Amino acid sequence: MRALWAFRLAPALLALVVLASCDDLRLLDTVPLDRVGMRYGTIRQLKALHVSQPEISEIAKVRGSGLSDNDCIALLEISHQRKKPFTAGDAVAGLYQSGVAAGTILGLANMDQLGLGAGDLQAIHLAGLPDELVLEVARDRAAGKSTLSGAALGAMKNLRMDNATLLELVRRGTPEADGASILALRRRGAADSEILRRFPSTRPD
Repeated sequence: MRALWAFRLAPALLALVVLASCDDLRLLDTVPLDRVGMRYGTIRQLKALHVSQPEISEIAKVRGSGLSDNDCIALLEISHQRKKPFTAGDAVAGLYQSGVAAGTILGLANMDQLGLGAGDLQAIHLAGLPDELVLEVARDRAAGKSTLSGAALGAMKNLRMDNATLLELVRRGTPEADGASILALRRRGAADSEILRRFPSTRPD
């Protein structure tokens, strides 16, 4: 008799589990993702990654800025691998809309450089400097090293210093403290080659 009752109750219990699962999904409002054109399959992937409601809002900003569905998935995965929620929607959207490549943004995410310093990295790009330089600056910051700021690099660019020279200065580990001296030399007419001679690498070979 008990076995018979258990057999009869099994479908009811299964139905309750299914309904509970559906209720959980209904609690997650994915309309913001629909509005920015995200595919249904991608939304299912986000759910499988246990995306939260606040993260949906952040991902919608990313997708709305023009990044692909796959990029959105990658950014969420990178954050979750660090056991952190994805909160960089505004930073990512700002970088991408200013012209920073998607691959560069993913590189910054992998270095955990989409936080408070992302605005300075965006300023470097807006000054007309290449993504390669943006990544070099981010690598130094991720390693806790002092490096030239976006403001200093932008000022050097305005004084017609070559991108290759600025990239070399960053690669040499030129700290922000040397920025004012470099700008002063340039204003006195120093050539790029002279500046590079005066500011050799601070890093061990």
